[in-house]
Amino acid sequence: MTFELGPALLFCPADRPERFHGALEKADAVIIDLEDAVLPDAKATARSNLLEADLDPDRVIVRVNAPGTEAFDADLAVLSKTRFRTVMVAKTESAESLDAFDDGFALLALCETARGVHAADAIAAHPLVVGMMWGAEDLVASLGGTSSRSSAGAYRDIARYARSRVLLEAGAYGKAAIDAVHIDIDDLDGLAAEAEDAAASGFRATACIHPRQVPVIRAAYRPDDATLGWARAVLAAAEHERGVFRFDGRMVDEPVLRHARSVLARAEGA
Repeated sequence: MTFELGPALLFCPADRPERFHGALEKADAVIIDLEDAVLPDAKATARSNLLEADLDPDRVIVRVNAPGTEAFDADLAVLSKTRFRTVMVAKTESAESLDAFDDGFALLALCETARGVHAADAIAAHPLVVGMMWGAEDLVASLGGTSSRSSAGAYRDIARYARSRVLLEAGAYGKAAIDAVHIDIDDLDGLAAEAEDAAASGFRATACIHPRQVPVIRAAYRPDDATLGWARAVLAAAEHERGVFRFDGRMVDEPVLRHARSVLARAEGA
């Protein structure tokens, strides 16, 4: 099973069922959140909402609570009664914890603690994992820190390391990588820059927390006309060349052609 959703994945609290359909209409997929977006005394209601949700299961991801918690067990009991089978597992810290799911599920492992990032390679290798996501705020909290970003807005080194490690381990096992949310909702320029970097680096999608962020992410993942034109032209030129060749003053070999194919794939998925 592979991960085909993206590029804009919109979180929606499971205790706000009136928002479910709107979120799904606006984004490429909706993440119905049973975890941090829902207060403890509202989780039972949130699970009931999930049971009653009339949504396309192919475009719904359910974020469950962390493995090993009572809330996680309750989430799984409810999921078994629904058609939703793509699950984001909050605070995944070991591959073994994912054995609680049967073969009918496709898992997105959210590595957002020090232990989770440390175990990212083993988690990515789990056969039910189709994608990996990282999270900055819980990561820094797990380390005893107070902020994932500098005063200038850039991620601190530890957050950049976690982002890179999750992307690398996901890629090593052929799994999709999902970039973390940009929590400053009004900073659309910052979101655009991060999403553009995510797309260029190999992330398959970016999660978001507000509908305003969806078009920004989609635009960032969509190749511009110049890049798309270059990709088509260099691949056309490669049909008449053997091995390494020169194109527009640049050496072109198989890795460059793979870049071009990725550009076309992003355009088709936009």
